[in-house]
Amino acid sequence: MNESPRAARGRQAIAALCAATVVFLAARDLWLPDVRDVEVWFGVELHGLAARVTAPLHWAIFASLAWAFGRGKPWAWNAAAAYVFYVAASHGVWNQLSPRGGGWWAALWQAAAISSLGVAALLLRPRGGVSASPSSPR
Repeated sequence: MNESPRAARGRQAIAALCAATVVFLAARDLWLPDVRDVEVWFGVELHGLAARVTAPLHWAIFASLAWAFGRGKPWAWNAAAAYVFYVAASHGVWNQLSPRGGGWWAALWQAAAISSLGVAALLLRPRGGVSASPSSPR
């Protein structure tokens, strides 16, 4: 599929953001003890060894997305949207389960705000068989 220079720059920017997130998460999880000992999966907080063992899974998700967007894999947009929707649902659950959560109101507005990024990823993804490049004269 042809891709406009603008679309390619946007895709590369998303790849760079995902790669920077890997660096940020790894540094935070390795060197900040208060952060290292807590991970959230499906809205449930994991502490201690469970958090330290599962932290690399977050790194792997963002590294995979960085690779996929960097290589222009068509499935990257759907994978990113699916992950964003998962994060939105997790925020909803976390706000209910965690003593630090904000209850139903916080769950709803956070899930809605985060989900909007997933919707954006789905709307911005290239359409199969349709050239993203400017139309040429016939």
